[in-house]
Amino acid sequence: MKLAVVGGGSTYTPELIDGLAADVDEVVLVDPDAERLRVVGEFCRRLLRHAGHPARLRTTPRLADAAEGAAAVLVQLRVGGQRARRGDETFPLDCGCVGQETTGAGGLAKALRTVPVVLDVAEQVRRRAPDAWIVDFTNPVGIVTRALLEHGHRAVGLCNVAITFRRWVAALLGCPPRSVRTEHVGLNHLTWERAVRVDGRDVLPELLDRHGAELSEHVGLPAALARRLGAIPSYYLKYFYEHDEVVARQRRSRPRADVVAEVEQALLARYADPSAVSKPDELAQRGGAHYSEAAIHLVRALTSREPEEHVVNARNAGTLPFLPDDAVVEVNSTVDSRGARPLPVRPVEPALAGLIGHVAAYEHLALDAALRGGRDRVADALLAHPLVGRYALAERLADELVRRNADFLPWAR
Repeated sequence: MKLAVVGGGSTYTPELIDGLAADVDEVVLVDPDAERLRVVGEFCRRLLRHAGHPARLRTTPRLADAAEGAAAVLVQLRVGGQRARRGDETFPLDCGCVGQETTGAGGLAKALRTVPVVLDVAEQVRRRAPDAWIVDFTNPVGIVTRALLEHGHRAVGLCNVAITFRRWVAALLGCPPRSVRTEHVGLNHLTWERAVRVDGRDVLPELLDRHGAELSEHVGLPAALARRLGAIPSYYLKYFYEHDEVVARQRRSRPRADVVAEVEQALLARYADPSAVSKPDELAQRGGAHYSEAAIHLVRALTSREPEEHVVNARNAGTLPFLPDDAVVEVNSTVDSRGARPLPVRPVEPALAGLIGHVAAYEHLALDAALRGGRDRVADALLAHPLVGRYALAERLADELVRRNADFLPWAR
């Protein structure tokens, strides 16, 4: 099986290579940054040799070459790099809003830069490998996946939140991860675990009663909130449930982009060392934990006739009846060579459904702005976002967002 990785020069890539399945016999890394691609590519070859994995690894700046004959194409690009991310994390703070790269005003800025580029990638893949699956790991995953699906691409969105939580629970309870199944529901970066079953038994009440302190630390929210909701929110929900407290902390802290930029430089230095043949410890600081496991298992399912259950981003198609069918939801799904089909979801409590519906409406407007452009469409999307929601604030944020990102937005130049 041939696997292509768009954004192959990313410091994430060795995490992916380290988890390659035995049936992957060729990997092609694609990136326009020749030096990063060289360093990361050579390190990945050493990883494969050290592990005794027979896969051939190539690097190329040309997507057409990489896509030819691929069974799956993983997309993990970052338009504008860490510099653009730093802007996403800082300009909303000047307006009293959360500065975060995947939600709020920062998340919208990233969507506007990213959607057109990913759609161009997908069109090239379709011309060269019409049967290939596109696995999107590029944030904001829900909006990007919806764009891909609306344009008729064979695509599934992937986030590592669900697998990270499942592995955390397994470690906490001292059981193998394969014995843990979570009932995961929501939108990308807006999800809750409504049940946690170990060998079929729901241990969510036990987690809330006996492991409240650990749970609070893991998700960054009070365990009392999870008890009240009857569900464990993901750590991205702190931006909604503790917005003002998060803003105050962010104003006292360095932007995450600065920290990641330093980690990336350290990683690239380690990758460039010819004696390095294993993942460095610094990679754990980069984020994306268990990305390789989730991605490789998903690709295997997408190229198999045997259905497997995965938590992915897929078309709603009636799964959450209070959302439009063409919305993209992140839920437990059956995955095989026909794609991802969400499993039935029991009725969602109003406390969760209300926020899901609100953010889904924003995502619809955000995608419209990303596809058609226009400053007023940007402002409309911000006005619809629950982390903004005020006219004067949305207007101010829209002007600043467009000004800072004009180099990436043809309609704004």
